[in-house]
Amino acid sequence: MSRFFGGPPFRDRREAGKRLSRKLSGYRGQSPVVFALPRGGVPVAFEVAAALDAPLDVVIARKLGAPGQPELGIGAVAQGGKRVLNAEIVDRLSISEEYIELATRRGMGEIKAAERRFMVGERRTSLRGKTAILVDDGLATGVTARAAILAAKGMGPEKTILAAPVCARQTSGALRRGVDGLVCLESPEDLGAIGFWYRDFAQVSDEEVVRLLEASRR
Repeated sequence: MSRFFGGPPFRDRREAGKRLSRKLSGYRGQSPVVFALPRGGVPVAFEVAAALDAPLDVVIARKLGAPGQPELGIGAVAQGGKRVLNAEIVDRLSISEEYIELATRRGMGEIKAAERRFMVGERRTSLRGKTAILVDDGLATGVTARAAILAAKGMGPEKTILAAPVCARQTSGALRRGVDGLVCLESPEDLGAIGFWYRDFAQVSDEEVVRLLEASRR
């Protein structure tokens, strides 16, 4: 049974992106560059970039999973060698520095491979004096977003904005301190899985990411 009366609030990522773009319309005159967190953030960000008449690019980050529990994030890495750790989980599980370094190297290898697939940097726009808007399809723990924020800030934008259709309320409070603005359409106390908030939450393929990036560039 759905947790929502009448069904989830978002039909799919594209529809969520159109709704999110209306909340971001005030940034249209601030020379924005929209960055998606692949893969799920790309269809959302595509609609935002189209509405703001802004370039679309990606910031690639990877979650670092706990030993034997890959879905439990102990931290994340992002382009430019940026890394954040969830110190509470690392301490609670007594995770060794050796494991963290191994997971970091593995994550950075995945990022390099994704950069090649998505042709990152080939047409990257300078962010000097511009506003970077990072877009994902939802923010649960926020650890991957934190690493992506560091990567985006490393490109030198004047402002960094984080946006998503749905954000866990506890997470949004922590993330807000690391950016110049946070925009969420829904901010529930009990988020559950991000997929609960979409009627269609089909996996986004690498091919779809490339197609949307190319369509935006055209």
